[in-house]
Amino acid sequence: MQYFVVMIDYGRRGREAIVDPEITRREVVSRIASGEYANISFIHEVADFSVEDVTEDILAEAAVPEIASSSADLQASAFDHIRDLRKHEPA
Repeated sequence: MQYFVVMIDYGRRGREAIVDPEITRREVVSRIASGEYANISFIHEVADFSVEDVTEDILAEAAVPEIASSSADLQASAFDHIRDLRKHEPA
């Protein structure tokens, strides 16, 4: 049996692991290229009793440019800023 685990990072809102034994490598690549999967932490390929990190290979196949981790947290930073502004509002 072979399947892929795609870990998506939502910043402060947490992470989500997408595991579906019916999704092929080709479909994972197409979902990344279409933007359906974004902010990917890692992609693991599980085959029989072994696990391999294939993140770089699949991102290269999908032709997704590498984004620095500091820019990936822009949405979380915006949420933090809004929360901080609310703290200072008069009661």
